[in-house]
Amino acid sequence: MLEYTLLAVSSLFVIVDPIATVPAFLAMTPNDTPEARIKMARLACLVAAGMLVVFAWSGNLIFRLLGITLPAFQIAGSIVLLLVALDMLRAQRSRVQETTEETYAGAIKEDIAITPLAIPMLAGPGAITTAILLRNQAVGDLGKQIGLLLSILAVAAASYGIFRLSAHGAKWLSPIALRLVTRIMGLLLAAIAVQFIFDALKAQKGTWL
Repeated sequence: MLEYTLLAVSSLFVIVDPIATVPAFLAMTPNDTPEARIKMARLACLVAAGMLVVFAWSGNLIFRLLGITLPAFQIAGSIVLLLVALDMLRAQRSRVQETTEETYAGAIKEDIAITPLAIPMLAGPGAITTAILLRNQAVGDLGKQIGLLLSILAVAAASYGIFRLSAHGAKWLSPIALRLVTRIMGLLLAAIAVQFIFDALKAQKGTWL
């Protein structure tokens, strides 16, 4: 359970990537007070956590309705994660997580908490995919399911802490350090995505023989 929980926390934190979201968060709230920024960040993290929990625990139902097998979704989801990871290795914010248009739309909104901050910047396709894949690894194991729930809450709390720290400005956020951390996290995410592909191929191997 400990190994699974560490995997869940690390992979979710890497794909949610709240540190890289800080510049966009500040750019979209130039006229808001620190208190208003903190309030928006709190709501955004709660909504993002709720979305990840809902999709993680309803993913199998969606698969059955659409006739999608788990290995197929694992491979497709891993490709999405790899695309994000490749952008992170180039120290770029992936368009899978957010687009320039979404960031601009957020800049002209009075409240960015639910969109675009919570969805899709925090709980975007990559994060939702990761949550579903992790949940499927915990099927039939109550301990792992509790670990996944706690991991989602922990990542949401960490994201809120980062946004709260940046609400008064992000002078502590060195561009060089940000690029370095982003590249390291991108490499870890790429490894996680490849492991998901291996797991899917291993699970499907029996049907090919």
